[in-house]
Amino acid sequence: MTIHAFTDGASRGNPGDSGIGIVLKNDKGSIVTSVYGYIGKATNNIAEYSALLVCLRLAQKKGCSTLVVHSDSELLVRQMQGTYKVKEPRLKKFVEDARTLMSQAKIECTFVHITREYNKEADQLANQGIDSKRPIHI
Repeated sequence: MTIHAFTDGASRGNPGDSGIGIVLKNDKGSIVTSVYGYIGKATNNIAEYSALLVCLRLAQKKGCSTLVVHSDSELLVRQMQGTYKVKEPRLKKFVEDARTLMSQAKIECTFVHITREYNKEADQLANQGIDSKRPIHI
């Protein structure tokens, strides 16, 4: 099964209160599931990667074999594609964890950079996560 994921991390302040939002859609564009949650104080990049890790866990639970991750974070997309080097030690750990999850779950992943205007649903969810202070439940 192929799933199109739209992920976003938001931080009010950098670092500051942060949330994540994820929308999973099938090939026809119908929403399979969506999740939002509060992750505490974090940088925007940490929030983006936190959203990716939750996304991968959700995709695994849904039995996804092919995942197309759409993100407005150029840094995350280019690092996961291997185009940009990962210099920040905390981000290196996130990249390693993401690659481990993809390998263990046998999920073939493609990463696509999109503009913010095409990521509005995930952005709204990430901000809802901050506003609600609700922990993530998947």
